Amino acid sequence: MSSGKYLFTSESVSMGHPDKLADQISDGVLDALIAEDPYSRVACETMVTTGIAIIAGEITSQAEIDYPQIVRDVIREVGYTDEEMGIAADTCEVLTYIDAQSPDIARGVNEDAESDKDIGAGDQGLMFGFACRDTPEQLMPLTIALSHQILDRLNQARFSSEVNWLRPDSKSQVTVEYDGFKPVRIDTVVVSTQHSPTVENDDIREFVINEIVNPLLPPDMLDGDTTYHINPTGRFVTGGPHGDCGLTGRKIIVDTYGGWGRHGGGAFSGKDPTKVDRSAAYMARHVAKNIVAAELAERCEVQLAYAIGITDPVSIHVDTQGTGQVADSQICQVIRDFFPLAPGGIINDLDLRKPIYRKTAAGGHFGRSEFSWESTHRAEELKAQF
Repeated sequence: MSSGKYLFTSESVSMGHPDKLADQISDGVLDALIAEDPYSRVACETMVTTGIAIIAGEITSQAEIDYPQIVRDVIREVGYTDEEMGIAADTCEVLTYIDAQSPDIARGVNEDAESDKDIGAGDQGLMFGFACRDTPEQLMPLTIALSHQILDRLNQARFSSEVNWLRPDSKSQVTVEYDGFKPVRIDTVVVSTQHSPTVENDDIREFVINEIVNPLLPPDMLDGDTTYHINPTGRFVTGGPHGDCGLTGRKIIVDTYGGWGRHGGGAFSGKDPTKVDRSAAYMARHVAKNIVAAELAERCEVQLAYAIGITDPVSIHVDTQGTGQVADSQICQVIRDFFPLAPGGIINDLDLRKPIYRKTAAGGHFGRSEFSWESTHRAEELKAQF
């Protein structure tokens, strides 16, 4: 267990960040395919830069979709509608390079695939899930929860035109002082938001602090030493894909727990649920959250590991970081009995063959009640076992 006081920082990036725009395009393609063919096999990658979007990957599906139109729709809905921003939905170039899924991968997954019974993992790898009591409802680390909330509120302000100078690209970062595992005060908040060239930085700072940040922060965790860095370079006009090339899968820590807990390295966006990089990470979160909700631990990290083409995980590991009410090994055994961990079981239990994925691609994949893996309906059953 961590002891003493220390600082920990997490960041989030908005839907207009170039990497997140790429994630949303990849998941927009995935959703369109799954809506027509729930058994679509999809591995879609996106690159966006000034005036151009490129999608590539391996897709096998009965669905027939208009790939360029999906790309343009996502770019438009995020807010890039003016060429002055460096990319515009109606005029950017869209290139597609799509092949079928490798038959060598497919043969490891395809057994009785139409019923999801005994299908193998679509890749090897290790996935982690995490939960803690920093935020009682979300069971998420406070640093990443606040970072996401700040950008959610900033997006709300942009879409509702509370001010006329906000543009889509933005980033937030929150540093919290902890005593052991208990958050005690907010030390530093950083927000950088793209803006039109006409607004003054003092006006940006005043609006962001007073209307966006402070209403979201717990008042008892603020003090005279809390520091705010708002657009610290003094200017952020050039942003989005014009300011930085965006790629699918480059914000895996933003997508998960903000640096708390470990990460297996596999990205989520653009992958159908036979890819355990995605589906098993969702199940690992589901397991960890139910363990904490069952009051078996204050904090819990779950690791699952798979071999391509093999149905059952090759290993399961539980680490309650010294906060468990029972031995981690006992919890690990109960996980095997309580939760379906084969890819087909995960898909069915979490109802993953639905077009739900683009919503995950901005604002984090965890701590959001609309997703099935955030349910704690197994917590009482788990508690009863001990």
